[in-house]
Amino acid sequence: MTDSSLSARKAAGRAARKRITRSATGEWTAPADRRDPVAILEQQATTRVPGLVPIRYGRMAASEFAFLRGAPAIMASDLSLSPDTGLTVQLCGDAHLSNFGFYASPERRLVFDLNDFDETLPGPFEWDVKRLTASIAVAARENGFGDAVARETARQTARAYRMAMARLAKAGELDVWYLGVDASMLLERAKRARGRKALESAFTEAERHTSTQALSKLTTPGPDGTPRIRYQPPLLVPYAELGFDRETEEEIVRRVFTDYRSTLQEDRRVLLDRFRYVESAMKVVGVGSVGTRCAMSLLLGETTSAPLFLQVKEAEESVLAPYLTASRYEHQGHRVVNGQRLTQASSDIFLGWATGPEGRFFYVRQLRDMKGSAVVADLDKGLLHRYGELCGQVLARAHARSGDRVAIAAYLGNGDSFDEAMGRWAVAYADQTREDHEALLTAIKTGRILAVDA
Repeated sequence: MTDSSLSARKAAGRAARKRITRSATGEWTAPADRRDPVAILEQQATTRVPGLVPIRYGRMAASEFAFLRGAPAIMASDLSLSPDTGLTVQLCGDAHLSNFGFYASPERRLVFDLNDFDETLPGPFEWDVKRLTASIAVAARENGFGDAVARETARQTARAYRMAMARLAKAGELDVWYLGVDASMLLERAKRARGRKALESAFTEAERHTSTQALSKLTTPGPDGTPRIRYQPPLLVPYAELGFDRETEEEIVRRVFTDYRSTLQEDRRVLLDRFRYVESAMKVVGVGSVGTRCAMSLLLGETTSAPLFLQVKEAEESVLAPYLTASRYEHQGHRVVNGQRLTQASSDIFLGWATGPEGRFFYVRQLRDMKGSAVVADLDKGLLHRYGELCGQVLARAHARSGDRVAIAAYLGNGDSFDEAMGRWAVAYADQTREDHEALLTAIKTGRILAVDA
């Protein structure tokens, strides 16, 4: 690349400060006409399975952090109220602390990366940074650390993002693309942290999360000895709960899997064909995703009956879509898969998409492939600090794969203006999250919405 083109990219980054200064990115005051947060959740509920919506509200009511996890649509609405940098990357769209975690690479190494892309869409890089730092402030408060720690940890996370982007701006194209984070790096950083044992436990648990382990937990022997799904109402139920008979279910699954297979690389189609389908069930997952149509499918290998669990998850329009340029992918499952492949250093070999009943969009991935994440409530001050920094670095690497890392680094600069702004933003939005959580609790108490624990 010529010096002139590099200079132009740097100039574009610095010019973005005229759209919004680095200091101004930290400002948050709810406008008088801000949308009712509960109304946003109610609107989302109109497209979801009615019987599952109370479970979603119940999970979000459990804590302020749980509320934040389930409310990316509310934050998306709030982020749209301020000017943005215009420096576009492939956003995760829901980059809170618990959406970073461990999973197995195709080489069976445990890696650390972003691991949820339901809301992915191209957009201004700072939207992801704001969601991450806000989640850190909410987590710090929930763990009893107070606002000073919340602000400083968010600030250091933003600094880690900025410093990583500065390094990436000087790196070669292939170096950026191949760069990944081995999960052991997190344990190395936590050497002297008091919460190291909790992190080691999460690490060990992730290594156990395999299809073989799931076989004993999620199935029971059928009459002929073949494993069958063990139903756990209301979180894991047969298709009959949605009105489908066995014949209809099998026809739906056949069409979905035929469509899904066509989206895989050719070599992976060969691998998928070496498994035979057994059955599927509807499964409730996550917090914000509760109520979307999600199925778990059990397949067995033809040679040794080794299990493979696939998750078939509904992909709705991103919560960011009303405020950003529309996705170039009409199929929302394709949107999710493309965003994940573009953002992660390595992705699930079974990742694909399909169209389901009523023209609904789905994406498919392994249900358990050494997936796990740190339990936020177990993170002490030091570990939360180190965990946040690593998340910031991983987020920078994810953004550098799709965005102009040179321009972003130039916008961020060498000083701490952006870091300080994100510290202020994080605490201010933690205050907003507290108010919104209270609004949800009030809506439950007054009977406006129904919530159940499950």
